[in-house]
Order: sequence, then C-alpha cells, then structure tokens
Amino acid sequence: MRPPRIPVLISGDKSVVYFLTFCVRNRRKVLANEATWSRILQVQKRLDRWSFLSTLAMPDHLHMLVAPSQDRDEKLSNMIMWFKRWFNEGRVTVWQWQDGGFDRLLRSDESVDEKWAYIRNNPVRAQLVSNPDEWPFQITQFRS
Repeated sequence: MRPPRIPVLISGDKSVVYFLTFCVRNRRKVLANEATWSRILQVQKRLDRWSFLSTLAMPDHLHMLVAPSQDRDEKLSNMIMWFKRWFNEGRVTVWQWQDGGFDRLLRSDESVDEKWAYIRNNPVRAQLVSNPDEWPFQITQFRS
C-alpha cells in the first residue's frame, strides 16, 4: 500500500508542476510511432483538468511535465489512472503500461527548466537523433 500523498506545500504564487514518467511493461519499444503518438495527444486533450506543458515519447517510456489547470490539489493519481484507461480504451495490443509511474513535484521554475532540458535531450542520449529538435514524438507548450 502506498503512503498518502503529502499535500502541495508550494506557496500560492508558484505553479504546481509534476515531472512524470510512464514505462511500458518489460520496456518494450512500442511508443515511438505515429499511431501511438496520436493516441497520446488525443488522451491528453480529454484530460481537461490538466495542462500538459511538454510530452515526449521514447520507444519504451513517456515523459511529461503536467500541471493541474483548475485545482492545485487535483490528485495526480487520478490523472495517471484516467490517462492509462483512456489510452487503452478500445485498443487491442500485445503490450501494457507498467503499474503506476514515477512522479516528482517540481519546486521552482528552475526545476521546470532543468527537467525540460533532461526530457528534450533524452533521444540524443539514447542516440536516436543527433539534435533534440529532430525527434518527432515531442510537443511542448513550455519554453524556457
């Protein structure tokens, strides 16, 4: 059983932003393709209580910077549950998401910049592209 989530203790003048990572079970390389990318973006549109600042799909995992759009105390676990449920809705595949996901509440704007740089350079570190702008499975509303 997971311990209860600590309430958001960031001052009201700061944004609440989470760094999320979801992995594919057994790290199967099934995410970096047009059909899956399109599905990810469709599901994000349905999650209207959340703002997706950036999203990047690697072959076997997904990174996102997300912020609650209305209530700063919105439950991240609910967003994760609905993302995975709606992603799988009506879909027949041979792969599944790992349970849960990695999440980290960012503490400052500097953390957002740092995490965006990490996310953006993930395909370069994996030697999938030589320049982060070449990776097709990414979108951002955030610019540092």
